[in-house]
Amino acid sequence: MPTALITGITGQDGQYLAEFLHTMDYKVYGMVRGQRNPKAEIIQRELPFVEMINGDLQDLSSLIATLEYCQPDEVYNLGAISFVALSFKQAELTADITGLGVLRLLEAIRLVGGPNNPIRFYQASSSEMFGKVRETPQNELTPFYPRSPYGTAKVFGHHTTVNYRESYDLYACSGILFNHESPRRGIEFVTRKITNAVARIKLGLQTEIVLGDLTPRRDWGFAGDYVKAMWAMLQQDEADDFVVATGETHSVSEFCQLAFEAAGIEDWERYIRQDERFMRPSEVDLLIGDPQKAKDKLGWTTEYGFRQLVQAMVENDLAIETANIGR
Repeated sequence: MPTALITGITGQDGQYLAEFLHTMDYKVYGMVRGQRNPKAEIIQRELPFVEMINGDLQDLSSLIATLEYCQPDEVYNLGAISFVALSFKQAELTADITGLGVLRLLEAIRLVGGPNNPIRFYQASSSEMFGKVRETPQNELTPFYPRSPYGTAKVFGHHTTVNYRESYDLYACSGILFNHESPRRGIEFVTRKITNAVARIKLGLQTEIVLGDLTPRRDWGFAGDYVKAMWAMLQQDEADDFVVATGETHSVSEFCQLAFEAAGIEDWERYIRQDERFMRPSEVDLLIGDPQKAKDKLGWTTEYGFRQLVQAMVENDLAIETANIGR
């Protein structure tokens, strides 16, 4: 039975990846920081096959101890301060966890692994690294121009992964994932904020959605599809980096429109109010990925379309909010 360690197990990607690896007969460990973590308790309840273990991306010794305990064949580093807006307010913490955390984990793998105990490593890189894009669409060779502390930290982690691969002959690869969503997305992210608010408006619990800029365009896919690409990267003969995207781009306003349509609400614009508090100091205007390499080498394809994704998120939030009414 192959063994995998997932950092960031409590996020949407960690949950979908754990479920997928379980179907592939993996023993799955999930790393969490601290005791009595309420999100960890949810994972234990909903994904009982995951063995939880304490570890901290800010502490090299704890990472070494985690690897020695798990003895994983594969490590998926999904742990990060991943909320872009928060990274502007907590830039140092973002750099330490999202950036230096990658270095610490790779160093732990180098020390614990080695020729007699090879560990394959996946780094969750991000389309936010492209930032102020130099070419459209973006591929594996497009230069980076991050526009946030989060994007900058991800660039550090990405280049560190390449450096450890080339310096120490580690099997270390990065997936440059474009925006991916799901019903499990955290409520602080704009997509889930929209679908949850639409559900509450539909049920008469809310009257408006307060948002920032509606014009940025993103390449949105389904998180459940994207974790399969992560796994496929670690099954190749040689480690490499891949863009994972749909190749389509949609604006925040398009997302809003489809979400309201999914709930059967017309005249969606009258429910939107913009507020400068939700504007970023520097914005990424357009992201659209070129997934051709992933399609050709990994055989990876998307199964969920954009409209289908938005529909599923709205339906999920309608079910949650309806259940809350009855409590």
